[in-house]
Amino acid sequence: MRKIWLSIAAVVILGVATAAYPLPWLVIRDGPQWRFAFPGWQGTTFTLRWMHSVEKEDWEEWFAVTAGDAIEITGTRFKTFGAGVPSHAGTETHLEDGWVVMTGIDRVVDPLAVQAAVEEHYRLIFAGHTIPLSRGDPPRILTFSILRVPLWQVLPALVRPWLS
Repeated sequence: MRKIWLSIAAVVILGVATAAYPLPWLVIRDGPQWRFAFPGWQGTTFTLRWMHSVEKEDWEEWFAVTAGDAIEITGTRFKTFGAGVPSHAGTETHLEDGWVVMTGIDRVVDPLAVQAAVEEHYRLIFAGHTIPLSRGDPPRILTFSILRVPLWQVLPALVRPWLS
């Protein structure tokens, strides 16, 4: 019986310690509110996808969490060039299935601010799941950053993407 109680105590202590230990999270804030949160370990990747307001074509930007808990843009893809779009960026630019693909950009953009207008249908793609980011007018400015906080502090924002 004593072994069972010691095992239960060990599990409880481990659970409390895990919940209290600061871990890296990709946090998306809407002003001061933590809207969404996802695991943000080094090497974590995510994509932002939206419809360009003039060209009415989807664009994508690819991001990764790098050493030092920084968000870095690694690449982008889009279907048409317009004013202000460079002819190349990063280390490689090529055509792929009708998309202009630019990779090797590798530039820190932390914190990342995004004005998620409803008309542009902003979406976050994380671990194969697409989460809508746009809602209501005026367009919200969402801030993406890596924060090291305990699980208990991030739990509501961690669960929210899967409930919506």
